[in-house]
Amino acid sequence: MAAQPPVQYTATETYSKNILGPVFFEMSGLQVGGSDQPPPPPLEVALSNSPYIIATNEEFQARVKIKFNDTSLTRLLLCLGAKIEVNFCAEGCGHKATEKDLIAYVKTKKDVFEYEVVYQGTPDSAGLTEGFYVIAAVANIGPCDHPCAQFLFGAGYVARVYLQVYEPF
Repeated sequence: MAAQPPVQYTATETYSKNILGPVFFEMSGLQVGGSDQPPPPPLEVALSNSPYIIATNEEFQARVKIKFNDTSLTRLLLCLGAKIEVNFCAEGCGHKATEKDLIAYVKTKKDVFEYEVVYQGTPDSAGLTEGFYVIAAVANIGPCDHPCAQFLFGAGYVARVYLQVYEPF
């Protein structure tokens, strides 16, 4: 009797090279802005510009959307409670403007594939001084709360949103 062949090639065999499927996400919709109210005189600006020109004591938000694909592995990782941490990098332009990292995060939930991560505060509380800022968002996905998933699963980047901060009178 001869040894069995190392590989079988028949019409009844089935191979699966991607049982759980790939996991990926898309980052989009980076937005930064304050209220819709124009600054007080003499600092009037067009209403369409006012959300991007804010006082140092005015509430503002930085937000980004993250959407995951739907595969078995994605469902598992989201169900484990992965941390989505977004670092909104504020790079100041000009001699008074600072550079700060504004960090916000959410935890993933079972069967939820779309998330919005939001940082909220004032330039004063964030340490942003008077000046012009270029904002980028850097996302890290992972780790999870589960002891078997204590590593980074992925990272993403989206950039080039602008914000101007002024000192009110």
